[in-house]
Amino acid sequence: MLCLSGLSVALALALMPSSSEGLKEGECEVCVSFLGKFYQSLKDNDVKFASDAIEKALMKTCKEAKGKENRFCYYIGATSDAATKIINEVSKPLSYHVPVDKVCEKLKKKDSQICELKYDKQVDLSTVDLKKLKVKDLKKILDEWGESCKGCVEKSDFIRKITELMPKYAPSAAKARTDL
Repeated sequence: MLCLSGLSVALALALMPSSSEGLKEGECEVCVSFLGKFYQSLKDNDVKFASDAIEKALMKTCKEAKGKENRFCYYIGATSDAATKIINEVSKPLSYHVPVDKVCEKLKKKDSQICELKYDKQVDLSTVDLKKLKVKDLKKILDEWGESCKGCVEKSDFIRKITELMPKYAPSAAKARTDL
């Protein structure tokens, strides 16, 4: 009998939600960052904090999202090609002004992929030696700027294109560079 009660206590402790289930530092960075910016834009644009109004605004914001933020929108069902829709798991809590980290924590329980998204490491164009970067990284820089390099075959072609466009997209980095 004593063994049975000890087992039931252990089972009860195992099933109780732990207090350390909150997000760790750096976890869900895309979710927290994107929803933080989105929530701020709602407040700045005086959007009515109703669930349906938030959903419409989120769908509009997600149409313009790129990269990891677009992938986040896909996971919550805010893109046209998404297979699932858990957009209400975002809109309803935001309508009650729930903090975005708590919203992301709840989303993590629904779909763990959401919190696995991380932003790509940014390249410091003012100090990096472009010749030491891989062609993949050079292409990524151009892609982030919304540019492409038609006819670029060799690494030097991509470097030339980046140095041409740097004053337009990264003027502070262009001024700081000495090898231009």
